[in-house]
Amino acid sequence: MKTYDFSKGKRGPVLRVPPGKERITIRLDTDILEYFRDAVERAGGGNYQTLINNALRAYIEGAQKPTIEETLRRVIREELRTAP
Repeated sequence: MKTYDFSKGKRGPVLRVPPGKERITIRLDTDILEYFRDAVERAGGGNYQTLINNALRAYIEGAQKPTIEETLRRVIREELRTAP
C-alpha cells in the first residue's frame, strides 16, 4: 500500500484567484455551457469562462447606453419644448 507525505502540504486553494476575480458557484443551463464550450473549440482554444464573462460585460455595458429609440424620444421632446 502506498503512503503519502503531507507534512509539507499547505492549506487553501490549489490555484489562487487573481486580483479582481472572485470564485463562485453558478448553475447555468446545459445548452448555454455547450454554446460557450463549442465557441472556444471553434476558436482553437481558450477559456469558456472568459467568454461568458465577456458576454456578461458586453450586456451590462450595452444596457447602460441609451438605445436609438430613447435618444430619438429625448431629442423630439427637447425640440417640442422649444417649438413656438
